[in-house]
Amino acid sequence: MIELIPVEGLPIIQSGDDLATLLLARLRTMQPQNDDILVVTSKIVSKAEGRFCNLRDVRPSERAQELALATRKDARLVQLILDESEAVSRAAPGVLITRHRLGFVSANAAIDHSNVATDLDIVLLMPTDPDRSARAIEDCLERELNIHIAVVIVDSHGRPHRSGTVGVAVGVAGMPGMEDWRGRLDLFGYALQHTEIGLADMVASAATLVLGQAAEGVPAVLVRGVTYTRRDGSAAEIIRPAAMDLYA
Repeated sequence: MIELIPVEGLPIIQSGDDLATLLLARLRTMQPQNDDILVVTSKIVSKAEGRFCNLRDVRPSERAQELALATRKDARLVQLILDESEAVSRAAPGVLITRHRLGFVSANAAIDHSNVATDLDIVLLMPTDPDRSARAIEDCLERELNIHIAVVIVDSHGRPHRSGTVGVAVGVAGMPGMEDWRGRLDLFGYALQHTEIGLADMVASAATLVLGQAAEGVPAVLVRGVTYTRRDGSAAEIIRPAAMDLYA
């Protein structure tokens, strides 16, 4: 049975906070078990890493101003989106889809306004290296608790041809981002030919049912009961190369 256990009681995360230590303090009260998975929102990782940006300090380029007119977005925000992106996939009124520097395709380069600050000109960028951030948390928990706890950093993304956002893994440590099931036998003895499982995304999406999207105030979830192989996985392994991406 899969269990989703909210990690409650964390303070509002500030720039410079030792997030791993704050999470550790809460987990000590929860009796974590070997091979649990800790799912942490990218938002609190970004906050701890000081990834805040004040739009008043941004000077839009000519390209940003052109896209702002086409998308009807704040030119300062558009400039940040371009700074965080490798390419623009789609620009239309109300829509700016880009390939983020981390490889995934998302709206507005996953720059966040919600639950960031009372000043509406303050936005939050994605962590610089979410896989590295996940490994740092994993290392701390394993060292201090003397058990293995995998870590997934989750963000909310939309999907091509489907409405609504879901949680996806943007940072992974201590478990596979992907599992290759090719060669496994199905119920009738047929060997699977093409099946690759987005395990970290499945865990991230399940945890989002508890994390919520608004004022729930639950920034981390302990997931128990998932079977996985311990290894140095990453979210980077989930990213499909641009040349193979039909939706980029």
